This record gives sequence, structure tokens and C-alpha cells, in this order.
Amino acid sequence: MLHNQRILPAVKQMKDYDKLLESDTEVIVLLETRISSLKSMVKYAKRANKKVIVHADLIQGLKTDNYGMEYLGQDVKPDGIISTRTNVIQLAKKYKLTAIQRMFLIDSQAIEHNLNLVEQTKPDFVEVLPGVMPHVISDIKSTLDEHNIKIIAGGLIRTQQDVDEAIQAGATAISTSLKELWDFNLS
Repeated sequence: MLHNQRILPAVKQMKDYDKLLESDTEVIVLLETRISSLKSMVKYAKRANKKVIVHADLIQGLKTDNYGMEYLGQDVKPDGIISTRTNVIQLAKKYKLTAIQRMFLIDSQAIEHNLNLVEQTKPDFVEVLPGVMPHVISDIKSTLDEHNIKIIAGGLIRTQQDVDEAIQAGATAISTSLKELWDFNLS
């Protein structure tokens, strides 16, 4: 799914979404969407030949249980799902969606706990937050390499230097809502 794209624009506002539909970005991350507009947003993005990743935990009005995930997997049909919840990751895989498990780097105990969960769920990607800790990204990468799981760095990335350091540490891509870092043609 993430072949050449290093920056994943995380969209919070419709005006940004509309601009991204006309840009040369391949992948769009939808944050904080409402269930009532989600299906049409994914449909329009696909018409514009974009892949769409939806943050399932942040969809207003959706419960991410078996039925909510059935709705996402069978009706909305995004290309991928982001979640902190293991059941959501497992269900995303059931519906053949790219599964991205979000992992908060709070302390060493949280990292260890999250890595144990990742070993159980085997997502396609792990999104680490905050993404401005290259030495931790490097450590996590060495563990995830055993399972062929790639890293997306997100959260608190504010400069091109932050992007470069996360990529050098082993992140495959960067997710950010900071438009200044979206290096796409936003006509």
C-alpha cells in the first residue's frame, strides 16, 4: 500500500480533503470523521484513484465492535484501518483491509505491552506516536523486522528534520496533519 509515499496526510478538515483529492498523493488518512459522511468520502477518494486509511477509533457515531467493523469492511470499504484496539486490527485483517496498529510510546512498560499485542495481532504496519523519538523507533524496528511489520511514525512531527530522522531510524512513512509537511501538489 505504501510504495513510494513517505508522507501520509492525515485529514481533519474537508477543505484539506478536497485539495488532496486533486493532488498527486496516493494515500489519504481520514481522522475524526463522522459516520454519516465516511462512506461518501471514501467513495470520492477512490474515484480520484486515492487509497484511504480510516482511523476507526476516531469515527464519530461508530462503535468498533464486530458489527461496526462489518460495516466498515463490507459497506465503506477503505483500504486500511488504524486502531489502538487489537480486536479492530484482527477484524480489519478479516475484511482484508490493511491493518495499522497505533502504539503510544509512553514508557518502556507501555512499549513492551504494545509489542506483545503486536506479536498477537500481526498488523501490516505499526504507527508509533510520538514519532519524534528516532532511537526508540530504531529499537522497535529491530523487533518488528522479525515479523516483517513496517513502522509509520506519527505525532509531534513538526519539521522536515523530524521526518528525516524518523525515516533514517527505520520508519517507512510519516503520518501528519501538518500541511506544511505534505510535499504534494496542492493546487
